[in-house]
Amino acid sequence: MSSEELENRKMQLSAHVRDVISLLGEDVGREGLLKTPDRVAKAWQYLTKGYHQDPEAVLRSALFKENYRQMVIVKDIDLFSLCEHHILPFFGKAHVAYIPNGYITGLSKIARVVDIYARRLQVQERLTTQIKECIQNTLNPLGVMVVIEAQHMCMQMRGVEKQNSITTTSDFTGAFNQQKTREEFIALINKKI
Repeated sequence: MSSEELENRKMQLSAHVRDVISLLGEDVGREGLLKTPDRVAKAWQYLTKGYHQDPEAVLRSALFKENYRQMVIVKDIDLFSLCEHHILPFFGKAHVAYIPNGYITGLSKIARVVDIYARRLQVQERLTTQIKECIQNTLNPLGVMVVIEAQHMCMQMRGVEKQNSITTTSDFTGAFNQQKTREEFIALINKKI
C-alpha cells in the first residue's frame, strides 16, 4: 500500500474516531482530545499492519538448506493483538517449535510471523492455527507446534472481569501428533534457563 493510500485511510479513520468520541458524549474540541482522533487512527494502523504483510514471504526470505532433524523452539515470543469481538487488546507469549525437513529459517523470522498474524483483528484460537499453518506450508517440516498463553482485556476489564485468567491454546501437525514429542516440547518451554 502506498504512503498516499495509508494517509488517506488514516484521515478517514480519524474522522470516524472523532464521531465515536462525540457519540460517547465527549467534546472533541476539548484541548486534550483535539489530536486524539489522529493518534487513534495512527495507532490502529500500526496495530493492524499485519494485513499488509506476507508471513510466508518473511519465512522464505531466510530459508537455508540444513540437514538438522531435531526440534527447533523459539519460546516466550511476546505478542500483542486486538480481539475482533471488542477491539480490546490481548497479549501474552507464543511458543513455536518445528522439526526441519531439509530446510531451516532464520529464528527471528518465526517471531515476525507471530507479529504479522497478531497485528490483525484476531481470536487466539485462529492466531494459533495461522502461525502453525504458515510454518507448515512454507517450510514443509516434519511437524510444527504452537502454544499461546494470553490475557484478554475483554475478560479482564469488562464482562466477567476476571483479572488473573490466562487462556492457553495449542495446535500441531506431523511429528507433534505423537504424545512423546508434544511432552518434550511442553517440558522444554516450561524449563527455566
